[in-house]
Amino acid sequence: MPCVRTVLGLLAACGAIAFLGYCIYFDRSRRGDPAFKRRLRESEKKIQLTKKLWDPAKNEKLQEFFLQEVRMGELCLSRGEDRMGVEHLSNALLVCGQPQELLKVFKHTLPPKVFEMLLHKIPLICQADMNEQEYLEDDRD
Repeated sequence: MPCVRTVLGLLAACGAIAFLGYCIYFDRSRRGDPAFKRRLRESEKKIQLTKKLWDPAKNEKLQEFFLQEVRMGELCLSRGEDRMGVEHLSNALLVCGQPQELLKVFKHTLPPKVFEMLLHKIPLICQADMNEQEYLEDDRD
């Protein structure tokens, strides 16, 4: 009589082979679907369009705007105009290619009160950015 371990081993191997076969079948049927190929091309186009629009390395005007906003924010903060300084820094954050890194820099360089004001401004920035993207998508249609 076969050992229980042998039977369980054979069952596990059969299950693994069946699962692998299903994965191969599913992948082939997915790749052969014309709708999948169309969706894949559309998503690649969107990614390329986004990279062209918001890549600061390729867009000198965005870089100039970013540096101008950072300078204006620093100038306002040095004058004691915290709200205007936060406004300019949030604009710089909006067009920055790596906002998380910029926030880390701001955390170490800004006074805690000003940094907190900037953090409270972030949800408003994100909301304004989402509204602008929706507006741009509506214009394309």
